[in-house]
Amino acid sequence: MSPAVPMPAVAIEAQLRLSRPGFALDVSLNLPGQGVTVLLGPSGCGKTTVLRCLAGLERAQGRVRVAGQTWQDDGCRLHVPTHQRALGMVFQEASLFAHLSVRDNLLYGFRRIPAEQRRIQPDQAIGLLGIGHLMAREPGGLSGGERQRVAIARALLTSPALLLMDEPLSALDVARKTEVLPYLAALSDSGVPIVYVTHSLDEAARLADHLVLMREGRVELCGPADEVMARPDSPLARFDDACAILHATLVEREPEPGLARLRLGHDEGSALWVGGCSAPIGARVRVRVLARDVSVALSRPADSSILNILPATVVALHDEDAASVMLRLSLADGSALLARLTRRSVCALGLGPGLAVHAQIKGAALLRA
Repeated sequence: MSPAVPMPAVAIEAQLRLSRPGFALDVSLNLPGQGVTVLLGPSGCGKTTVLRCLAGLERAQGRVRVAGQTWQDDGCRLHVPTHQRALGMVFQEASLFAHLSVRDNLLYGFRRIPAEQRRIQPDQAIGLLGIGHLMAREPGGLSGGERQRVAIARALLTSPALLLMDEPLSALDVARKTEVLPYLAALSDSGVPIVYVTHSLDEAARLADHLVLMREGRVELCGPADEVMARPDSPLARFDDACAILHATLVEREPEPGLARLRLGHDEGSALWVGGCSAPIGARVRVRVLARDVSVALSRPADSSILNILPATVVALHDEDAASVMLRLSLADGSALLARLTRRSVCALGLGPGLAVHAQIKGAALLRA
């Protein structure tokens, strides 16, 4: 595989204001120039409008600056047209050239990029998206998931300063989404910053390095994904599948019954056992823990079927309704968990900020290596 020319970690800045009947957009964004930034929110909140404004497909008032280049600055009467912006776009539909093979679809944009500006090589994009066996095929013979993977590879091969993805999985069934998600997760290592639009909390949990929550044309909350998701007062905490994201290292795998031990931070005593992990020993992995799968005990249970029991400290409590409370817990390595408990349990245990407890994790899902 040919090595990619490394891209500098540059910021993505945007101040956008737009008004039309029944909708107003007013956002200010300063996003990291690496990894995957997910714009998350309900339909109609302005996610796709932001994406289209970044691309220049829709005109809003304000300023857009990417990779050290100003794409829009109304104060200077500057507006770079879409075809002159160093960006790639992936939509809900793959829109491949039907008369070209997969190989020729990939090379269509690549050949138009001057050699000195090519940061992504064909074999790198093909490897990231796992499409090497499809090169001689035509788009009409591909599944929906295969078409989207080809479309993503084609966008990468334009060596964009920014890759924009507008709900690329929404047209796929569950099986095809499951097929494509691991490849999307691998794009974090492509060197190309990605802004990804979705209304799916599951996709955000799997993919987001940085998370922007939107509502009614405005930004509700913005920051590193693990921090935003672990806030008990976050809008996401109201959902049944509210969760926290943990980052760990795979240190051991049992042949029977197939469990893997993950280390949180550098403390060998902070272990988390999960199933279904095929990553190599030493790999960094991402794990989701649902708030409803976490309970709390004041002392470590002596006899329990729960494998994952970790010392923790109560950091904050947030009232959800008359019956339930959301807790934020801090683990020994500094990572955070959410726990949804009944108000009766909170009162009976005397739970409050600063209290040392044991977090009992009934389930943890490995999201990606």
